[in-house]
Amino acid sequence: MAELLRVALVQTRTPATAETGLEHIAPLIRQAAEGGARMILTPEGSNLLEQRRDRRADALWPEADDPAVRGLRHLASELGVWLLIGSAIVRSEVEGEARAANRSLLIDDRGRTVARYDKLHVFDVDLPNGETYRESATVRPGEGAVVAATPSGPLGLTVCYDLRFPQLFRALARAGARMIAVPAAFTRPTGEAHWEVLLRARAIETGCFILAPAQGGTHEDGRKTWGRSMVVDPWGAVIAGVDHDDPCVLFADLDMSAVDRARQAVPALSHDRDFAPPAPVK
Repeated sequence: MAELLRVALVQTRTPATAETGLEHIAPLIRQAAEGGARMILTPEGSNLLEQRRDRRADALWPEADDPAVRGLRHLASELGVWLLIGSAIVRSEVEGEARAANRSLLIDDRGRTVARYDKLHVFDVDLPNGETYRESATVRPGEGAVVAATPSGPLGLTVCYDLRFPQLFRALARAGARMIAVPAAFTRPTGEAHWEVLLRARAIETGCFILAPAQGGTHEDGRKTWGRSMVVDPWGAVIAGVDHDDPCVLFADLDMSAVDRARQAVPALSHDRDFAPPAPVK
């Protein structure tokens, strides 16, 4: 029988400061470790969620000093688990850059940061219900994709809105990813309409396990997020999921041999062909 990897997805309702963010999420991570998870994943904005302009600047820390990031690194070492901080909103290290970085951090079981990924695609949209988001005004987009080595296989890193860009997921799979993380803080309208179908599509297209821990509920800064954290197998089946937006821990046991079976059945990753783009239609 194939060895199973037990993972845990932590669904949160993150507060507006890093100090309270750590207090909120640490008990859930302990619960995940007590449940036998060897890899634990948290959502986008795991340290803080604060979109109010008059409070945001004072809430941000550099990555090295952020209380939540530091606390979670110590917690991973204490518990002896691999921990993906789905993202931390931290001050950018780029000189002269006023915007923050939305950064995914992979922490090993000794508390070391072994991979970093800054969210490539920022969420600039006007939703049909009147909600408007301009993430680019406060977040500097990243420049490159990342696949990180873990004891259980290569893990591709994405964050939230990246989910709508299948070319990124395909590039991660072709670079060796067998699991892809999609930590998110999806809005309620987009989550209800698109969350599950997009996650399942990305799993089918890549033949990867998709691990999607989410924010859920009404946050201190007024935003409302969808929740419904989910694990999708390489054939597109939802093998674990949450049907609400409350904080919780979701466990799943991954049979990593399912990646090879899916890719052998439909070897689309090896069937790419170069083609001329279509002429624009006026």
